[in-house]
Amino acid sequence: MSHIALYRAWRPQTFQDMVGQQHIIQTLQNSIREQRVSHAYLFNGPRGTGKTSAAKILAKAVNCERGPAEEPCNECDACIGITAGHIMDVIEIDAASNRGIDEIRDIRDKVRYAPSEVRFKVYIIDEVHMLTAEAFNALLKTLEEPPGHVIFILATTEPHKLPATIISRCQRFDFRQVSLEEQTEHLIKICQEEGIEADKDAIAYIARLSEGGMRDAISLLEQVSAFADNRITLEAAVDVTGGMAADHFYQLAEAVKDRNVSAVMPLVESLMQAGKSADKCLENLIYYFRDLLVMKLAPQGGAVTERIVDPERFKMMADAFTPARLFAMIDTLNRYQVELKHASQPQTLFEVALMKLCTLGDEQSAGGAAASSTGSAASNGAQAAEVGRLRQQVEALERKLEQAMQNGIAGGGQSSAADQAASKQAARTNAVRTSFGGSGGAARTVKLDPYLANAGSPEFNQFRMKWNDVLQGVKDAKITVHAWLKDGEPVASADDAILVAFKNTMHRETTEKPANRDIIEKVMHEVLGGSFRIVTVMMKDWQAAAQGAVSQKSETLQLEHESAESSNAPQSPGRPVWVEEAVKLFGEDLVVVKDND
Repeated sequence: MSHIALYRAWRPQTFQDMVGQQHIIQTLQNSIREQRVSHAYLFNGPRGTGKTSAAKILAKAVNCERGPAEEPCNECDACIGITAGHIMDVIEIDAASNRGIDEIRDIRDKVRYAPSEVRFKVYIIDEVHMLTAEAFNALLKTLEEPPGHVIFILATTEPHKLPATIISRCQRFDFRQVSLEEQTEHLIKICQEEGIEADKDAIAYIARLSEGGMRDAISLLEQVSAFADNRITLEAAVDVTGGMAADHFYQLAEAVKDRNVSAVMPLVESLMQAGKSADKCLENLIYYFRDLLVMKLAPQGGAVTERIVDPERFKMMADAFTPARLFAMIDTLNRYQVELKHASQPQTLFEVALMKLCTLGDEQSAGGAAASSTGSAASNGAQAAEVGRLRQQVEALERKLEQAMQNGIAGGGQSSAADQAASKQAARTNAVRTSFGGSGGAARTVKLDPYLANAGSPEFNQFRMKWNDVLQGVKDAKITVHAWLKDGEPVASADDAILVAFKNTMHRETTEKPANRDIIEKVMHEVLGGSFRIVTVMMKDWQAAAQGAVSQKSETLQLEHESAESSNAPQSPGRPVWVEEAVKLFGEDLVVVKDND
């Protein structure tokens, strides 16, 4: 048989052919034997573990002309027709491409009709989590009370996306990842049956690479066997799959251990020249250091030995690292792996990650968290002391002001209602600006006064209506920038600037980067038809400022009303000395004189 047909030839046709799902197979066979087949099943689990294959085998078992039988005969017309997809009563639906309510309504209308060719009408809905909410609602009643001649089998890799009402109406079976030992045995069996010569370490490598999916393992075996005509070796498997050989891991780990940056760079270059992908190398390196950590902390565990080719050399390498350093290295690589998915220069980022590992010291990894905590505590303590000192000064000044007013000096310090309102507004605006500069982490200070004044202007409303077009333009220009910008919401505009409020600090800081700002402002120029710049603020600061502005407007009106009704008290042409001292100490914006009378 041709190697190209390996996957089709070894696709399970009976329950006995299934690998690694014995608990599910036994349950299904018992229910068939006792004639207690359910009206609805939910098969969920990782990809390539046999969910769809089990559904088709179950459809054949209940409709076999020699059954219902625990195993389909695969010889009768019903079994052959279901295998070939010719039986109209066994319908397989891909919910990823047929996810709307119309398709489910079609099922609901046809489900009442009895099967025409076999015993049971079986609906197999693959990737069922892709259905829309309306489609789930349409399916709900049919699942709850289906006719006796209908069986529903739902398959998904993401059961958490299914409504609880759907799950509760099905018998749920959790397909697990196939163990490394079971995969290896099955791949060796395939090689023996197909006459393929393969080294055991190559088979083990292919099994590890499939991450518990039997389908992926067979596909990889098929790919490697097509490459290696005579014999499948570990080197051939590594070359075809783009992985890293054990020697590459050892050389990189040796360079990191010795903090030898000059040795790291040629190793990375040789890997890239050999066609290895940076993200795959980084992923494999995380697994390698994870195995070193497990070897160090749990040498008798046994789980780590599945990936090890040379146990003695591996143990020596594990002894060369401290657990704290290994933890820090894995954490560092994991952060770079996330960034690597969107990097335009993956090789450079991979090199930077390895150089970071070389410069990571034991004392840094062990004491980094403690030092960070201590520094943070010290910083918080200094801030608390400063706040306490300022509070004492304010209280002392308030006592002096109160004493002076009680002595009759307050008359000279009266100001108009408009002046008092302006002073309060200046203080409040300054407080918002200070909070924005401190907590938001932005490099620029933003005065919110002009934006508060124009928050509901017709010009801004036009900008707001076109904001979705701006987001789409940014997405077309660079999707990663769109991912950060969509967290923001335009709240006001002033002159040539549009103020965008963010809920998340990281999203805002990333948007503020010069390269990202250039992209956004270029799109704004194209969509809005003018030269506009983007200004950012935290949503909580904007809401506090907006609420303060509304409150201040009400206070101003009240003060003006009281001033109009009050008697024409004589006004002092100048301010008292104690007011001048207060202004010198705290500034003009923060000093407001009140008349307690």
